[in-house]
Amino acid sequence: MKSNNKGQIKLNNFNNSNQIKRIKGKPKFKKQMNNLKRKNILKSNKNINKSMNYASNSKNRLNKNLGDNKKNSNIFKKILKKNSNDFTINELNQLPYEEALKYDQRSYSEYYFSLLKVKNLVFFSFFLNNDYNSKIVKIDLFICLFIVFLTVNALFFNDKTMHKIYTDQGSFNIISQISQIIFSALISSFINFIIQFFALTEKNFIDLKKIKDEQIIKRSTKIIFCKINAFFIISFLFLIIFGYYLSCFCAVYENTQLHLIKDTVISFGLQMIYPLFINLIPGIFRRCALKCKNKILYKISKLLQIF
Repeated sequence: MKSNNKGQIKLNNFNNSNQIKRIKGKPKFKKQMNNLKRKNILKSNKNINKSMNYASNSKNRLNKNLGDNKKNSNIFKKILKKNSNDFTINELNQLPYEEALKYDQRSYSEYYFSLLKVKNLVFFSFFLNNDYNSKIVKIDLFICLFIVFLTVNALFFNDKTMHKIYTDQGSFNIISQISQIIFSALISSFINFIIQFFALTEKNFIDLKKIKDEQIIKRSTKIIFCKINAFFIISFLFLIIFGYYLSCFCAVYENTQLHLIKDTVISFGLQMIYPLFINLIPGIFRRCALKCKNKILYKISKLLQIF
């Protein structure tokens, strides 16, 4: 019995010692974990402080550089506002003489191709992107103008032209039809000028850049949208009326369809080709005016670039 009591006492002592070690070990472990957490927090705070110091130092450096170069920064801002890349082609071409001396650094060829992009319908509709006109409106304008050329040429086919085609046995005689082609091209160009007034909005947007009153801007934007809507209505009516007339014409005069297409292609081609030659002249006056600083020559070049 004594031996059993001693064994129980030893076991109890052993268990109690283990419990004490466990109890003592827990706070040690907690202390170690807390120390590790504190160390990590301190390290992270140091890293944050370093990054904040680096950011503040870099900011201070930038502020110092900007402070030291205020004059240069102001000049740079002015250049950005009046850079040639910020101007559209029409804006550059319509610059006043004093501003053209400063900002228009284009060569003769660059100025010539800028006029072609504006005057040639193919370049204007499909390749000119640096403007304030809608791309969809320009493509619609191109299609509408081709139909106008086709209809106006069809209107010139009267009894005399029909008889001439009959006597020529259906062969295409450009000499006899040259007057018809020229007149149809002139009339179509006049109609083109009227339609472009409603379709093109670049001039309105250029004027908006000079206005600072918000109420005037809102009114002018409403006018721009009204112009675009009017263009779509007019073009839609043209397509219906001209399409009906052309379908009737081609149904009645089946043998003249080829002549009508040829006349239209020639007159429309003249509209495309003439800017290639007429736009050679304004560049001569403009470059001479800017090089020699002659205001009169510059005004002449601006007048010539209208045609």
